[in-house]
Amino acid sequence: MKKYTSLTEIQGRLAQKQLTVPELIAYYFTQIEKNQHLNAFNEVFFDSAKKQAELVQQKVDNGIAGRLAGMVIGIKDNICYIDHQVSASSKMLADFVAPYSATVVSRLLQEDAVIIGRLNCDEFAMGGSNETSYYGPVKNAADEERVAGGSSGGSAVAVQADLCLATLGTDTGGSVRQPAAFCGCIGFKPTYGRISRYGVLAYASSFDQVGTLTSSVSDAALLLAVLSGADDADSTVSTLPVPNYTQNLGAGGTKKIAVLKETIENEALDPEIKSAILASIAKFKSQGHVVEYVSFDLLDYLVPAYYVLTTAEASSNLSRYDGVHYGYRNTQAQSLNELYKTSRAEGFGEEVKRRILLGTFVLSAGYYDAYYQKAQQVRRLIREKVEALFVDYDFLLSPVTPTPAFKIGENIQDALVMYMADIYTVLASLAGIPAVALPLGNNAAGLPLSVQLMAKHFNEQELLNLSHRFLHEV
Repeated sequence: MKKYTSLTEIQGRLAQKQLTVPELIAYYFTQIEKNQHLNAFNEVFFDSAKKQAELVQQKVDNGIAGRLAGMVIGIKDNICYIDHQVSASSKMLADFVAPYSATVVSRLLQEDAVIIGRLNCDEFAMGGSNETSYYGPVKNAADEERVAGGSSGGSAVAVQADLCLATLGTDTGGSVRQPAAFCGCIGFKPTYGRISRYGVLAYASSFDQVGTLTSSVSDAALLLAVLSGADDADSTVSTLPVPNYTQNLGAGGTKKIAVLKETIENEALDPEIKSAILASIAKFKSQGHVVEYVSFDLLDYLVPAYYVLTTAEASSNLSRYDGVHYGYRNTQAQSLNELYKTSRAEGFGEEVKRRILLGTFVLSAGYYDAYYQKAQQVRRLIREKVEALFVDYDFLLSPVTPTPAFKIGENIQDALVMYMADIYTVLASLAGIPAVALPLGNNAAGLPLSVQLMAKHFNEQELLNLSHRFLHEV
């Protein structure tokens, strides 16, 4: 069976009876088996996926199937699916079974998607290489000695290696876009609040956002239409109406695009990425768009502000994993205090502990004003600067990552190098705006390259339209 790159293709074959959903799921099971060494899946839902596939096929036969009939999708292992394990790739939750489903899972199933399994990720979504997972690193299918990116590395490789059609990830500071860039797929992060976070294990609540990894813009648009919208279970979700993002995809006329000058002229930017981005700028111009370079002088403040704020929120959110209520529990402890200490010390990995400690420090008495409050002020400045740019421009353009995928083990010992790899993705996260990573082919070594586009709040429609035109117009 050939690799499918869009749901439209699959649904066409289902309609012509050239394919059935059970045949499709069997194909993906075989693909997963062949590519086990990539370590993309923490668990494959053989039984529930088969049952769901048969149920969807009946609906297809009866002409009552939902919008996602024929979509086989994987979910990141920090998204709850009732009666299925969810671990956030951590020893802390190694045997935890979800007692309810996340809103995004319920919406997928309502539209007849088939959920094939849970995907490997950095532990509690903390990492940029998928090397902090309790289940080991995910390998990049383009070069198995290299990282898949993080934290949604398994989600990116599953699409890259044709283990399912599409996947869900979560994006706190670039965790959908960066692995998409490393693996050559489309990574879409919507506006903060566009999609419900109910049932998603929290890392940093004011940043976390569910995103999609796909091979086509049309699938990203359809998933966004299905997953978005108000949810009584999440008070941070926008109640704005949800457009039909798939309608008139590619429309929109000519636009004004601002290239963030400091991101392109940065010494840390890989020359082949720079060259590919300059070619993409030329392509935008050839399509009639106005492209201008603008200065963004707050670049040096992005990563420090992001890590102060997210670690503070992580310190608070992860306090619930205490060895008492649920999750990993040390059985040798002689006192309650010892139980807390040993359960958390043994249950969490090194990177998670580092971020909890850093977050606890910046929230502590005497340091709160110096770090946390200052970082909040910087976040406000960044947001105001971004909003000012959107007065004159429709989109912002920058790289996604400073380098292509690096080798497994190459940077993991240097936390600062790992954190600075987020320099281009955290802007959209701090400002809460939608952003997409679009593939730009491969470099001389065959590693995927990518470009990032950002739009103003809740302007996903225009962002999808521009992305579709960019990838489909020669």
